[in-house]
Amino acid sequence: MRVLVTGATGFVARHLVPRLLEAHPDAEVWGLVRWDADTEGLHPRLRTVVGDLRDGPSVAAAVRAARPDAVLHLAAASTVAGSYAAPAEVLEVNVVGQVHLLEAIRAEGLAPRVVVACSGEAYGAVPEGELPAAEDTPFRPVSPYAVSKAAQDLLAAQYERAHGLAAVRLRPFNHTGPGRPPRFVTSSLARQVAEAEAGLAEPVVEVGNLDVVRDFTDVRDVAEAYLAALDPGLPPGAYNVCSGRPVAVREVLEILLGLARVPLTVRVDPARLRPADIPALWGDPSRFREAAGWAARIPLERTLSDLLDWWRERAAGGRP
Repeated sequence: MRVLVTGATGFVARHLVPRLLEAHPDAEVWGLVRWDADTEGLHPRLRTVVGDLRDGPSVAAAVRAARPDAVLHLAAASTVAGSYAAPAEVLEVNVVGQVHLLEAIRAEGLAPRVVVACSGEAYGAVPEGELPAAEDTPFRPVSPYAVSKAAQDLLAAQYERAHGLAAVRLRPFNHTGPGRPPRFVTSSLARQVAEAEAGLAEPVVEVGNLDVVRDFTDVRDVAEAYLAALDPGLPPGAYNVCSGRPVAVREVLEILLGLARVPLTVRVDPARLRPADIPALWGDPSRFREAAGWAARIPLERTLSDLLDWWRERAAGGRP
C-alpha cells in the first residue's frame, strides 16, 4: 500500500504515521511537507516530498511521486482564532489547496481512497435542542475556519458524486494531547502550568472564556480513527470523530490546576476572548462506532496529564 499524508509534520500526523507503519509494516508512506516545516523527529521511514497546498504544481509533483493508493489529507490552516485575522489565507490553504490535491489525483488517473480531515467546528452554532451534533445536523459555521472546513467537506462529497472519488470525510471535534501547539486552549493552559512550576513564568494562568463547552478527544484516539478510515470496508461518507461527552473549558482548567505542583492564580485575559464564541458544541460518535468499531478510549484526565508532562519536559529542557 502506498499512502500520501499531507501535513506530515503536523500534530495529528506525528502520532498517526508511526501507528500507520506499525499497523501496515509493508506500507510505503509519503509525506507532503512545506519547505520551511520542522522535520525533526519524523519517522525515519517517512518519505518526504516538499510542496505547498497553495502551489498547484508542487502538489501535482507530490501526487506524481507518491502515486498513492490512499491519501490522508490532514494539512490545513487549523486555528479558529487565527482565521479571524487571516480569513483569505485560511480559505486559500484549506479550500483551494484541497482542489489542487483532488485535481492532481484526477490528472494522474489515480483512484485512491481519500480521507479528508474535516471538522466538527463546521456544525457551528447548533441550537441546544439539536445537540449532540450528528452527521445530518446542518452546518452553521461561525468562524472563517469553520466555513473553510464546511467547504472542504462539501467539496469532497461533490468529487465523490461527480468523479467517483472514494472520499471519507472525518469530522474530528476538539482533540489534544502531547505535542499540541500552544495556540489551542488545552495546550495553552498546560504550558502555563508547566512554565510556572519551572519558575519560567509567574504563578498565573491567563484564560479566556471558561464557560464554553466542547467535546475533547485524545489525539492518539484520533490517529486510530484515521487508521480505521483507511479500511476499504468502510463506506465513503461523513463520520464524526468525538467522545460524545460535553466538557466545559473550566473543567479542563480544574483538572490541570489539580495536577499542578505549585499554587496558581487564574486571571482572565481579554485578548484571549474570541469575536464570536459558540457556547456549546459536542458530537454524536455513534455512526463511526457502528461502521468502523472506533471509540474514544483514553480518558480526558490521562490526556491532560500526558499533555502537562510533555510541557514539563520542554520547560525542563528550556524549549519553547
